[in-house]
Amino acid sequence: MAPHEVRRPFKRPAISDQQKRRELSLLRQAQNRRDAQHHARCLASTVVSLQAPNPEPISEPEIADEPSVESESQSIPRDIDVRQASKLKGYEARRWFARQLMLPEWMIDVPDRLSHDWYVLARPTGKRCFVVSSDGTTVSRLRNGSVLHHFPSALPNGARTRDISGSAQSYCILDCIFHELDQTYYVIDMVCWRGYSLYDCTAEFRFFWVNSKLAETGACDPPSPYHRYRFSVVPIYNCDQNGLYTAYTGAAPYVKDGLLFYNRHAHYQTGNTPLTLVWKDENCSQYVIDTDSKGQVPSQQQVVLELQDDGNLTTSDDPPVVFGSLDGDFIQKSGLCSGNLLRFAVSDGGLSFVDGKLERADLHYLGKVNRARAFADSYSKVMFQHSVRHSPLSIDDLLASITSTNDQEKEACDVEMAG
Repeated sequence: MAPHEVRRPFKRPAISDQQKRRELSLLRQAQNRRDAQHHARCLASTVVSLQAPNPEPISEPEIADEPSVESESQSIPRDIDVRQASKLKGYEARRWFARQLMLPEWMIDVPDRLSHDWYVLARPTGKRCFVVSSDGTTVSRLRNGSVLHHFPSALPNGARTRDISGSAQSYCILDCIFHELDQTYYVIDMVCWRGYSLYDCTAEFRFFWVNSKLAETGACDPPSPYHRYRFSVVPIYNCDQNGLYTAYTGAAPYVKDGLLFYNRHAHYQTGNTPLTLVWKDENCSQYVIDTDSKGQVPSQQQVVLELQDDGNLTTSDDPPVVFGSLDGDFIQKSGLCSGNLLRFAVSDGGLSFVDGKLERADLHYLGKVNRARAFADSYSKVMFQHSVRHSPLSIDDLLASITSTNDQEKEACDVEMAG
């Protein structure tokens, strides 16, 4: 398929208010500028201070003991003190660390002004993690708080060797994906550099710094005794027709797992955000439809929801979306409690929508999920999986939306000139 071979986008039924939430997120970030420097320092100190007993690299996440009812029912403050965070264990640690990453929503409708306001990149397959260099060492932690690797690196203050280019008190926080096949950390975002916080910087600025600053350190060089793993920057493209087509079809040094889209004006917002989106199909990802524990695609879509005090079953969104409820007798007989993550199959009744909002979900209870998991599914993930099974958003639709926007702008320009 050549870039110019596109078709007009068809009218998709409304299943979300994702565009409206994108606009609200941009407005909210301009109104609520938090103490980003303090937050970055807190995260860096916590990642390093929560050292694993064994400093050797850990290739697989450590699964903590199943939390008690009391620990699951208690909420964990988002901005806790470093000393408090260092005491978190098991479930609480997983929840805290999972909140620190900016998590993309799944693309269930095409954003307005896709070619003007968005970047696109091919997402590497691998383990999403924070990489923090501080106090002469480098630590990578997965979303569940487990140490992935503890190693020396060429990042600022990342190894116990002389670093003449920065202060001994400096630290660095990178948002990465570790690609197992070539043992490389692919950097998809930069949160802090030499102690300077980038939380309240736009994606446009953060990506500029990723490309300019990382190369200065030698972190992209081959491994050495003081630099155990190689870092590499993921190519980022303007999301015009050529950029999107290149990210989708172009060769990459890693195995692709879909496409990531970043709004160029978006700050680094922790948790789920509609200003960062993920999309995939079978041509750019091995895993489009969710599989079960055996790696098989189930005949019915499965969703993971969180049980609330009132019996409601909700997503991980803020505010959460309610998919249904369980009665008290069933909860008691099944030994369930508030905070449990539960797996359901979407039965024959499916999902019903009215004016872009979920009206009804026909769910069948399957059981509790793996205890290493920190959060329920987001609404956008459920809707993306639903769309993939019934009416997928295709690459043709994305390319056509860009063509349509360009044509509309050209027509508007012609009208102005004629006037």
